[in-house]
Amino acid sequence: MDRSQWYIGAPNGVVLCVDRLGENEFAGRMYHAYSQETLEVEGIGQLLFELERFFDSINFPYASTNGRSFRNHAQTGEQAEKRADRMADNTGKKEKIMSDEELLKKHGDLGTFIIRVQQRQNSSWQGRITWMDKDETIYFRSVWEMIKLIASALDKVGGQEEPGDMAWSDNIDE
Repeated sequence: MDRSQWYIGAPNGVVLCVDRLGENEFAGRMYHAYSQETLEVEGIGQLLFELERFFDSINFPYASTNGRSFRNHAQTGEQAEKRADRMADNTGKKEKIMSDEELLKKHGDLGTFIIRVQQRQNSSWQGRITWMDKDETIYFRSVWEMIKLIASALDKVGGQEEPGDMAWSDNIDE
């Protein structure tokens, strides 16, 4: 395999390893360069919350809109600080603990994706996602589009591809 699309390329690059498929959900692991810790994810909802927390903790990409919540803002700020402290050295800077090469060695049983969110604008994310198993990269314009791309890849693996769904072969505008 050529592996030309296999790179992290950004401080916020994340590797998503999908190990199991359930009914309308998946389970797997998420890795980033600031921790050796494996972050288990059960479903797309947990993945999105963990990604958002990660981006907020490294402050990249910078969110163009403030988050809204029903929770007490002081409480959520404390939680974000605790997460940031775990990834910071004693100078307060976040240090990469895992190299890009180490991250790229992580693989899921059913699929592996490199997620690179380049912007957080209009209360959504824009970036690109690489399906490592197929060495294909597609740009996405929203969180919803990213979710649909992951789902279509997993449907192909599970043999449940449905016509009309957004798919990797659709060559979305780049």
